Amino acid sequence: MEQRIIDLEIKQAFQEELLDTLNRIVIEQQQQITLLQAQVKLVYQQLKSLQPSNIALSTEDAPPPHY
Repeated sequence: MEQRIIDLEIKQAFQEELLDTLNRIVIEQQQQITLLQAQVKLVYQQLKSLQPSNIALSTEDAPPPHY
């Protein structure tokens, strides 16, 4: 009976350690997600503020090939 209690306590200790590790990972990932969201928002705002270019693409002005 006592060995079973010791085994359960050991399992609980490992589970607590695993839970703490997983919690730290979740927190780190949430921080990364928040940073990535801010970066995407910044890129979106920069793209939104760009003015369209008046320079035509070379493919638009090039005559079709003649055979």
